Amino acid sequence: MPASKQHPDKDGNRPILMWFRRDLRLTDNSALSWASRTGRPVIPVFILDEDTGSRPAGGASRWWLHGSLHALNASLEKLGSRLILRRGPAGPTIAALARETRASAIVWNRLYDPAIIRQDTEIEAQCKTAGAAPRSFNAALLFEPWTIRTGSGSPYRVFTPFWRRCLEHGFEYPENERPAPVPPSSWPLTEALETWNLRRHDPDWAAGFRKVWRPGEEGALQRLDDFLRDGIGKYGAGRDEPGKRGTSRLSPHLHFGETGPRQIVAALGEIEPGPDKDAFLREIGWREFSHHLLFHNPDMGRVNMRPEFDRMPWRNDPTGLQCWQQGLTGYPLVDAGMRELWVTGWMHNRVRMIAASFLTKHLLIDWRHGADWFWDTLVDADWANNSAGWQWSAGCGVDAAPYFRIFNPVAQSQRFDAAGQYLRTWAPELRRLPDKAIHAPWQAPQAVLAEAGVRLGENYPYPIVDHAEARQRALDIYRIL
Repeated sequence: MPASKQHPDKDGNRPILMWFRRDLRLTDNSALSWASRTGRPVIPVFILDEDTGSRPAGGASRWWLHGSLHALNASLEKLGSRLILRRGPAGPTIAALARETRASAIVWNRLYDPAIIRQDTEIEAQCKTAGAAPRSFNAALLFEPWTIRTGSGSPYRVFTPFWRRCLEHGFEYPENERPAPVPPSSWPLTEALETWNLRRHDPDWAAGFRKVWRPGEEGALQRLDDFLRDGIGKYGAGRDEPGKRGTSRLSPHLHFGETGPRQIVAALGEIEPGPDKDAFLREIGWREFSHHLLFHNPDMGRVNMRPEFDRMPWRNDPTGLQCWQQGLTGYPLVDAGMRELWVTGWMHNRVRMIAASFLTKHLLIDWRHGADWFWDTLVDADWANNSAGWQWSAGCGVDAAPYFRIFNPVAQSQRFDAAGQYLRTWAPELRRLPDKAIHAPWQAPQAVLAEAGVRLGENYPYPIVDHAEARQRALDIYRIL
């Protein structure tokens, strides 16, 4: 992204700063559409602020951000525009850029993380001081968190009635027309994306990401088209089978705003009604619910939503945590999921639930350790979704799995990956085991293991915990909370 000297537009045509954040797309971008319709010059800008927000982005998210910003700039250049990059605290940086360009307004799309809400309130004041009118829009959610309330006016704490209420409201349609922002007569200086070092090269730990993902708006729309053509018709059952391509894999595109939920709902409107469509739409609803919970419970990312869990005697088990992180627990389905996560930056949703349950209930390790690991390794790491999912799995959330729901990783594997396709992909040392033995290799006869080349304790671990004993231990503790 080349830099150029800055010469502000004349007073009669002062530009608008379009501040991109997690809305890295051109279509159905409310702030960009509004700015473009004014006819004034528009200066698109992205600020890398690593100090404001719930926490700095993890390594996998930084990898994705690089690709998404590169793609967004390429799309803007096709329109005769470009993306200006700056680094630093968002408030002072955007205010300084407003003064530098003599901007008449600064527009952005709202986010709902508590720290960002506080930041935006401060930025509105800073914008006015800089002589630029602030204006914000919704492009991230179907319903902003304060718009969905119970009959008594309180926020929802259970998903099913929340989603029923959303369906009663109905959905807004996206703005499908691609804006054509007027470029300024000259551009402010920009930093080079490569100098931000968002992608690690030594070692190239994200090499597997490139084989799976295409960050950017075009990649998002292509994945949505592919899913609606080949996947939606079998989503209801297929989404639970990790060995098949039964899910949309749209989550990182949604997190970075390369596509928006209104666009997805509109695309679903072209699909015939049925249970598969309803099941997928419900998953979009869970995303909405997670953001609803975070908005009304700002500490959800670090604090148990059920206070009794503050007394939970979590175990200090660094070895168990490391085995879980590295996919060496001895339970093939858990290990396959953790390895898929490390290689691709993503994990199948059902396997996420099983892996999270294993950490918090089999090992009794604090859910926050798991959330931290997911935050760093998931390309779709989202503060609302990640926090809500982990609190659900641990049982400490407001709408959580009951304490007695402790997934049996062997039974889950046998049920949802009966032929072992997923296990053979991500735990290849077990690939020669027969279907009957691959889900619990420690139970297989020694002759079967030897023929498959599996040496327990050498090239694949024994289970680090016995399921029945761990389940009973967890139940005993959970019952007395």
